[in-house]
Amino acid sequence: MAVTGWGRTAPSAALLVRPRTYEEAAAAVRGCGARGSIARGLGRAYGDAAQNAGGAILDMTGLDRIRTIDAEAGVVVCDAGVSLHQLMEVLLPLGWFVPVTPGTRYVTVGGAIGADIHGKNHHVSGSFSRHVLSLELLTADGEVRTALPGTELFDATAGGMGLTGVILSATVKLHRVETSLVSVDTERAADLDDLMARLTAADRHYRYSVAWIDLLARGAATGRAVLTRGEHAPLDALPPRALRRPLEFRPGRLPAAPGFVPERLLGRTSVALFNELWYRRAPHSRTGELQRITAFFHPLDAVPHWNRIYGRSGFVQYQFVVGYGQEEALRRIVRRISRHGCPSFLAVLKRFGEGDPGWLSFPMPGWTLALDIPARMPGLGAFLDELDEDVAGAGGRVYLAKDARLRPELLAAMYPRLERFRALRAELDPRGVFVSDLSRRLTL
Repeated sequence: MAVTGWGRTAPSAALLVRPRTYEEAAAAVRGCGARGSIARGLGRAYGDAAQNAGGAILDMTGLDRIRTIDAEAGVVVCDAGVSLHQLMEVLLPLGWFVPVTPGTRYVTVGGAIGADIHGKNHHVSGSFSRHVLSLELLTADGEVRTALPGTELFDATAGGMGLTGVILSATVKLHRVETSLVSVDTERAADLDDLMARLTAADRHYRYSVAWIDLLARGAATGRAVLTRGEHAPLDALPPRALRRPLEFRPGRLPAAPGFVPERLLGRTSVALFNELWYRRAPHSRTGELQRITAFFHPLDAVPHWNRIYGRSGFVQYQFVVGYGQEEALRRIVRRISRHGCPSFLAVLKRFGEGDPGWLSFPMPGWTLALDIPARMPGLGAFLDELDEDVAGAGGRVYLAKDARLRPELLAAMYPRLERFRALRAELDPRGVFVSDLSRRLTL
């Protein structure tokens, strides 16, 4: 069947296998054939990381059991196909929240480890794998190995995009919460320098911090943004009506996106109008607004198939990070995106904290910018190639979980532990059992 990433830009045909037991997963790996296999979760990797043209794909969502919960210590043991949504449904009523969540809760635990996902709290909590106490990994020789933090096998697997083996289960440390609401502060930033100054000055006071940034604004308004920061609301911050069910999980859901949005509506003019309205409707400053966890962390999850809004051609999500001290590189890139007229209305800027030990983990201390761009935009490939050069020249990197077009010659400059990863992978998997379109393209 044809399989694609969330951006829908690079479909490929593969045999889809859905194991429901560890034994079935092992049998699928043994019988995968010459084109190998790769594990896949809920398909939210934007590019080709969970595709395998001509080979096998292991749909891990059939392995979806939550095995044990230690409600005192805040530790859960679950299968790799369990989603963050499932964990929230079960754990929030017990007073626990996942330690890290990206912009969607429809990500499996195995995918969260394989991509070493990050969220709005990286400057405080790091990536997802920092909170994994152990994992069970099915390797190419058919063995199931326990990987512990601090070992080479764990560090290669965290952010390793499924190329060291199939993650079967994980033990994860959780974050204690008193309510299922977030206390949110919102403010506008007039331009990019104003935004960076606000983030630098106050991020240490917040667990969660992110900024929507207008990448079509120019001149004095270049990089203007709406900054939202939050903390899990304590019980004493709740109004009386909310105290009856302080840990209730109510995600909410809107109707599915109706087909594909006509691509003519995704041009620079219409997106610039949307950005203008979004910026103007945001408060200059507002503090203490109570929002549901799902509204604060996962607003787009309320719209099923929201990726259709980019039309039939799909979209590219481009995310990079440059280190602290490279602010001029960030300014230069933002100006180039603005001048190029990239019609992006989903663009966010965040600050990363200390990097994590995963050899191919994306975060490093610095500034990370993510933006969605319609794939049909003329000259997009060449333009992103130029941005890649700028990012690599500044000592930065792009996020492999969102990539579908990076040139392999830039990879080593972006990921200095790449050769170490390749060597361990060759040792673990000399026959190339685990392979993906991403790994072939980048010779991982």
